[in-house]
Parts: sequence; C-alpha cells; structure tokens
Amino acid sequence: MEKSDTPKGILDPRSMAQRFDLRRFPVPPVLAPFVEYLWRVAWDLGDRPAQVQRVLPYPNVHLVFEAGTTALHGVVRGPFDKTLAGRGRALGLRFRPGGLHPWHAGPVAALTGRVVALDAVFGIDSAAAERQVLGAGDDAAMVAAAVALLAPRAAEARPNPRAGLAERAVARAAADAGPVSVAALAAAAGLPERGLQRLFRDHVGVPPKWVVQRFRLQEAAALLAAPACPELAVLAQQLGFFDQAHFTRAFTALVGRSPHEYRRSQAPAF
Repeated sequence: MEKSDTPKGILDPRSMAQRFDLRRFPVPPVLAPFVEYLWRVAWDLGDRPAQVQRVLPYPNVHLVFEAGTTALHGVVRGPFDKTLAGRGRALGLRFRPGGLHPWHAGPVAALTGRVVALDAVFGIDSAAAERQVLGAGDDAAMVAAAVALLAPRAAEARPNPRAGLAERAVARAAADAGPVSVAALAAAAGLPERGLQRLFRDHVGVPPKWVVQRFRLQEAAALLAAPACPELAVLAQQLGFFDQAHFTRAFTALVGRSPHEYRRSQAPAF
C-alpha cells in the first residue's frame, strides 16, 4: 500500500530514521485529479530531548491532521522546521499544483505562508475531522477516514485545464536536468514569462523563480547526501548557478549549513 521513497526536500536523511518514520499512500481515483498522495509521519523519541527536523517544502498545499493543529497549510516559502518531542503522528494529503481550485476560488498565492481552518475552504469542522481521522486506528484506517471526508466533495468537482497546465509546468521544473531559469521553464511550458507568472500565482502559490530554485536546491541536497557527489564547482554548474560562490550562498541561506558542511554531515561513519 505504502511507498518508502523519501522526498528530496527532507534534510539530513542519514539521521532521519532516528527521528521519525515516513510513509506514503496512494489516493483513490476520485481524489487522484486533485491530490498526489497521502503521507503519514510518526515519531517516538521516548525520553530523548526534542529534535528539530528541517524540510525544504515543495510547491504544494497540504491538508494536515495532527493533534490540536489540524488545518490546511499553504506553500511554505522558506525552510520548514518541525520540532519532534515525545510521541506523535500526523497524516497529510499533498495536493497537486492547481489541485485546490475546486474549493478555493481565488489565487492560491493568497494561501501561501498561511495556515487555514478546514471549514474556511472545505466546509469541514477541523476539530471533528481531527477526531475522526486520528482516532480511526492504524495507518490504513486513518487513510480511509481522510479519504471519506474529501471523496464526496471531490466527486462533484471537475479538473481545471489551467490547473493541469500549472501542474505540468511544475513537473518540468522538477525533472532531472530540468530548466534552470524562468525563461527556460516558460519556453518548456509554451507560455510567455508573464503568462507563466500569472499561472503560478493562481494555481501554484509561488512564482516560477521560486519553484525553479527550490527544485535546484533540493536536488543539490540530495546529491550532497549521496556517496558519489560531484565536486561543488561541478555541481553548481550542473544546477545552473552562476558560480560556486552563488550556489554556496543560496544553499547556506536555506539549509543553514554550507554545501561542504552538509556533505560532511551525511558522510558514512566508519
């Protein structure tokens, strides 16, 4: 049922398993036009001190069920730090770029950086939904409960062609060796740059430049954690940065460590 692949945006994969367990679940056909997948995070640190997990978020809106904080989360522009303490779990739905359009009439950019109650978008009571999902039992039961909440609403919705265009543009930006500039992404999407900007404002929530750079830096973090990472100057060139110094500044600002420090932290311990 679940997939075990870890998104590139999760930093410090070498220590991740010591902090939490992440699983992904497919969505039923009725939700597939709007939701990419469901995910579940669980942690049990026992008596160990609280730990912070940093994530470089993707350009996606998430509906998250977590004790006391169930809500819709707009795209997070900066890094996202999650403090893990004691024992807990959360279940989320990751919407496709543009996938929220049946329930949110305005530009998705209006939700960026915000946490919104479920009743404001879906007409669902957040507290009742939280009890229904988190109280369902095991992973399969929680997934079924979350799907049951949205499936009737999704069955009445229709995909938006413009949202589909936005999703395809984001997929091009995310591809290996994908566009490394807004101009290149606009050309790949078959749109003028201003048209691409409007499309992303309405259906993605962040500008094309943000999306291009975020995927480049996620790819950088993944490569720096791999055993056979290229030299930093080569990596910077591959990812479209002006030079190694430009790459180092951008990576350090978002990750909190330089590429060299991050690569060293992910090296196997012997």
